[in-house]
Amino acid sequence: MIRPGPRNSLTDVAGLTVGNAEDHKVRTGVTVVLAEPACLAAADVRGGAPAVIGPESLAPGGLIDRVDALFLSGGSSFGLASQAGLMGWLAAQERGFGDWGPAIPIVVGAILFDLLNGGDKAWGAESPYPALAVAAAEAAGESFALGNAGAGLGAVAGPYKGGLGTASAFDALTGITVAALVAANPVGSPCMPGQPTFWAWHLEQAGELGGQAAPTRATGHSFETKRRLGQSTTIGVVATDATLDRGQLQRLAVMAQDGFTIAIRPIHSPFDGDTVFALATGRRPLPDKPDALLRLGAVAADVMARAVARGVYAAEDLGETRSWRTVWGG
Repeated sequence: MIRPGPRNSLTDVAGLTVGNAEDHKVRTGVTVVLAEPACLAAADVRGGAPAVIGPESLAPGGLIDRVDALFLSGGSSFGLASQAGLMGWLAAQERGFGDWGPAIPIVVGAILFDLLNGGDKAWGAESPYPALAVAAAEAAGESFALGNAGAGLGAVAGPYKGGLGTASAFDALTGITVAALVAANPVGSPCMPGQPTFWAWHLEQAGELGGQAAPTRATGHSFETKRRLGQSTTIGVVATDATLDRGQLQRLAVMAQDGFTIAIRPIHSPFDGDTVFALATGRRPLPDKPDALLRLGAVAADVMARAVARGVYAAEDLGETRSWRTVWGG
């Protein structure tokens, strides 16, 4: 009853587009999600070292409940400057909250740490992130690159090259679509120690991970991490076309972040800033059943796990960091 959408992408949720921009000299990038029209949003933060714009303002009970766009960026805290570039781009189109006068774009986002990947980070007083955010917004559409693209360019996932991944699921039982987009840069590994099998291997749909083989041995006795524990964080967004209220969407964000737990081990460490934003475009009614949100959240966790694995599967070598494909001949 659950299968990938037509693009197996976040953009299978109608009303959302995605754009990427990279600076290959710096080895960093920005990914932007645009919502047209603005849609309901929530956030869930679990890592021990987050740098995020928006979670407090999106909390139930506050004034702001919708966003025009969000960004995922490299650059650690420098990447938070992506908000300024993206806000300016949206303001020029008069998109934003306009109840009290000039339109004020509502933009949220999160960053990952990619400052030690060998790129030239000597940018001086002006970081590249505002311009990268504008370029990503201008490139936004239904199709976009994965792996070494956007915020995934400089990412490292445990011992492997990390990357940008996406996945979607259409639930034929409810007629609802759920999709995820993630930049995978965790301390922990997306793969079982000493073998090519992704932790999320059992969730693969339509050969999206190359046809994963089952594990060859027990896996609970060990785990792998990066050599440098401080260059981390996995950030993403889950989206649905279901009609949800703020409390329901907050719960969806919480359940979706459990996809990180499925796909990465260890996760939510003191060195990660793991954050998931949730978007609801409200184009499909949520069934009036007690378990409807439970089903939606379970699908969201699976989709998020698939997106993490796809980002690593699609990644290519960057400098001295080897990709899963290189290590295992995928």
